[in-house]
Amino acid sequence: MPELRVVLAGGGTAGHVNPLLSLAHSLRDNGVEVSIVGTREGLETSLVPQAGFTLEFIERVPFPRAVNGYMFTFPFLLRKAVKQAKEILLRHQADVLVGFGGYVSTPMYMAARSLGISYVIHEQNAKPGMANKMGARHADVLALTFESTPLQAKKGQTKVVGLPLRTGFARVAKMDIHERAAYKEEVAHSLGIDASMPTLVITGGSLGAHHINEVVAHSLQSIVDERIQVLHITGRGKSDDVKKKLEDRGGYPHYYVREYIEHMEDVYACADLVLCRSGAGTVAELVSLGVPAFFVPLAIGNGEQELNAHDVVTRGGAFLIKDKDFDENVFINRVLPLLHNEEELQKMAVSSRSLQMNSAADELTHIVMKLGVGERHE
Repeated sequence: MPELRVVLAGGGTAGHVNPLLSLAHSLRDNGVEVSIVGTREGLETSLVPQAGFTLEFIERVPFPRAVNGYMFTFPFLLRKAVKQAKEILLRHQADVLVGFGGYVSTPMYMAARSLGISYVIHEQNAKPGMANKMGARHADVLALTFESTPLQAKKGQTKVVGLPLRTGFARVAKMDIHERAAYKEEVAHSLGIDASMPTLVITGGSLGAHHINEVVAHSLQSIVDERIQVLHITGRGKSDDVKKKLEDRGGYPHYYVREYIEHMEDVYACADLVLCRSGAGTVAELVSLGVPAFFVPLAIGNGEQELNAHDVVTRGGAFLIKDKDFDENVFINRVLPLLHNEEELQKMAVSSRSLQMNSAADELTHIVMKLGVGERHE
């Protein structure tokens, strides 16, 4: 019997593409033929080829959100995208489709259903997106990152599996305390930082977080006074303001500015505390390694970032403050003192680790392969 053929659909930001790629690698390692579909506007255009997979495209067709002329052209554009999706599924003789949400997924779900192809949905966020809410009506399996996500498959199974992470996170998560300490020394050296200093990592994900960057840049004197080390990952194209503020005050030898670091498991292994947004990927990565966090959820969108952080904040593994309330006073009086409170940080780490789900890629691979084999035996 020829190998199973699976088509993956998704894209947008790195936080959405990375789980897709984690599953793609796991499926390929298990002998499955993998094809990936996205749009031409997301980061999948660079991340998928870099990972060694071929990317195909369908048209990006957003749902209309206002009464305007686009409402009348939308049905025609959607039909065109569904036709493209059908052609891809047929050309690859797909046994199973796996969708991760976003613009590309709705036409793919519709195409799979019309062709009688089984499909699996992975919902990354605690607040589900429109594409996955619609797709869940007919999905064979709905896989969730968070137990609190209010979405159920209407006819198929619903399972909480966590978020598929890159293999580096699973590798670090399996280390014992001595291996983790040695690893921290090794990666700290490679990053050019001091493994012995209290270390705050600041990140806004691949796109950065302008407001967090701005608040921190205006609080440099307090960082110096606290004698802590900062690794600030500003996001691509967002480092200039931070560097200028740093230069204006004469610099600080333990403040390191980077625009982007690919292997965030290395960064988090060195962190005593992480100040960041709460995208699903970031939350899952921090929980996988048991790293204490101070979340400042992205204020735009449908509020999913605050919900993503809910479980770990409730459990005591992180703190959260709304973006509109995050200012220099909060940073100086709530964030910085945590770096010297080892007892509190240890409690947070233990609480965070209690939510670990580090086998999501393996579990999702098992679900997809079992579904694909079942289809072939019908």
